[in-house]
Amino acid sequence: MAQEGIKVLAVNRKARHDYFIEDSYECGIALVGTEVKSIRLGRANLRDCYAAVQNGEVFVHHLHISPYEKGNVFNRDALRTRKLLLHKAEIRKLIGYTQQKGLTLIPLSLYLKRGRVKLELGVARGKKLYDKRQDIAKRDAQREAERELRERNRG
Repeated sequence: MAQEGIKVLAVNRKARHDYFIEDSYECGIALVGTEVKSIRLGRANLRDCYAAVQNGEVFVHHLHISPYEKGNVFNRDALRTRKLLLHKAEIRKLIGYTQQKGLTLIPLSLYLKRGRVKLELGVARGKKLYDKRQDIAKRDAQREAERELRERNRG
């Protein structure tokens, strides 16, 4: 996501470690003013959040947005459920993914695009423990190969 006009504000690093990402969607998120100000300051956390389809709408749960310091009475609950803004066709696809194929919806990143807060929503399949071990082993092998190349180039 290295396009112009996009500023990444929060990333869910654990998501790619714990899940295989099958597909991703860009969606808007319904926020109040103090939440937007807090997000712009980088005070959002995607660590344990997930999304679910309820009554034909998509909601994100456990998205932590810290209260804005100067917001006083206008601040909302930091962990409140927030509505995601998607087209009906996209919502129908997500319903199909979650019901039939046993996939889950995981927020991957929160970013600004043309001044609007957007959320990248991933359709994910959970990894098993041995999948995580394979990924770690692959990463270690890659690191070792790069180290060998650097050693050869030096000497």
